[in-house]
Amino acid sequence: MTDEKTREPMRPAGQYRGRWAALALLLTAVFMDMVDNQIVNIALPTIQHDLGAQPSALQWTATGYTLAFALTLITGGRLGDRFGHRALFVLGTAGFGVASLAAGTAPGVAVLLASRIGQGVFAGLMVPQVLAFIHTEFSEAEQGKAMGFYGVTFPLGGLAGPLLGGLLTEADLFGWHWRTIFFINVPIALAAAVGAAFVMPAPRRGFGTGRGGTDVLSAMVLAAALLAVLYPLVQGRELGWPAWTFLLMIAALPLIALFAARQRARERRGREPLIRLGLFRSRAMSVGNLIMLIFYCGMGAFFVLTLHLQNGLDYSPMKAALTMLPATVGIVAGNGIGMPMAPRLGRRLPMIGLTLLLVGTASMIAVVTWYGTGLTPWQLAVPVILYGAGLGLGASSLMLITLTGAGAADSGAASGVVNTVVQLGVAAGPATIGTAFFSSLTTDGDFAAAMRTSLLIGLALFAVALLACFLLPRPAPPAPAAAARAGIPEVGTDSR
Repeated sequence: MTDEKTREPMRPAGQYRGRWAALALLLTAVFMDMVDNQIVNIALPTIQHDLGAQPSALQWTATGYTLAFALTLITGGRLGDRFGHRALFVLGTAGFGVASLAAGTAPGVAVLLASRIGQGVFAGLMVPQVLAFIHTEFSEAEQGKAMGFYGVTFPLGGLAGPLLGGLLTEADLFGWHWRTIFFINVPIALAAAVGAAFVMPAPRRGFGTGRGGTDVLSAMVLAAALLAVLYPLVQGRELGWPAWTFLLMIAALPLIALFAARQRARERRGREPLIRLGLFRSRAMSVGNLIMLIFYCGMGAFFVLTLHLQNGLDYSPMKAALTMLPATVGIVAGNGIGMPMAPRLGRRLPMIGLTLLLVGTASMIAVVTWYGTGLTPWQLAVPVILYGAGLGLGASSLMLITLTGAGAADSGAASGVVNTVVQLGVAAGPATIGTAFFSSLTTDGDFAAAMRTSLLIGLALFAVALLACFLLPRPAPPAPAAAARAGIPEVGTDSR
């Protein structure tokens, strides 16, 4: 049900032999982005002491990065479609390195905040090119394996961030204190940018030929709409959800309507839109993005679990991190075992992942209820592994299925949309489930009961996402030659 006007032939994977080497460079940049997103939180007390900054100002070093990143993703993806994914990836990665250098040498909190916003903007140019590259440069038989590597990179970066932040801050290399956490990005970004310039393929014929130039006004309208949603989600709980936060989110609706009207008008005039609205006539794109939003909202319960461990059970930050470590094992296993089977299993793969998430969440509810304040990391190990395995299978396979709804000409824009939806879900989950957690805690003061309420909300969201998976399109039967190369039997393939 894809809008055929938006599709164009993808480059056959066999024509580009360096695709795996290029993917390694791309994933290096994704890992760097994930590490940088997490690493700052550990160093905040040291930064505050060194710069004499107010805690509220320093908090914006994390919030500013998140907002700038989310607001740039769709525009960054479309610019990749227009000017080539190699050019945008090199620009984004190099800019990220320069912004990291500026953050490391910042003399005060104002420069540090500006540098962090710059990092977020350049990350928004860099990251969408990765999914677009996987979508356009790998055959359908290889995309599951490539997405498996992509899916593993996120948790590894998320885990490495706090650990590296603590180690580098404590090590005080060359007397740089917290500044090392930013300086470490510079050589990595330089190597990734230079390597990508040589290894990534040149743009396909037709790049840069869109009529009407880049739609700057539409990009500004879309950014305003996203900011109206994201800012309340990121800051609302901390501010106590004043009335203006809800009014701001409501104000996003007319902005989105205005954006859609501008896209239709540009297409009628034969000009290139920022997002081709025909993309969403594909069930893969429309339903896939809706499921991912619900999916990542449900993950907010996992964020609340860290609050329960540290505030309710008095775990140290390191002990809480180690308690969560089995999730990484589950994610790696889920991606490694499941994603190579993605072309054959289709929508059944995210359904298996969501089933594991339901089992993992239900078992967490059981151990949190049963053991109460005596809960140990060992008692959480199996539920956390199951949760991680479900996350590994569900997240990567949903992204892969969603991107099948876009042609090569829109791969960057589609990647930007997917990544933006992920950011919305990541913001909405802790905002809503976290609010439920603290409201329950305020009512009865029982951490275990508040945690159970949060996990039940997550359980309900995963159940809704699982049911919605039945709306995803079934995989088309592979062509005989492609099936033979992938080892997929031709007889009995579910093509409905």
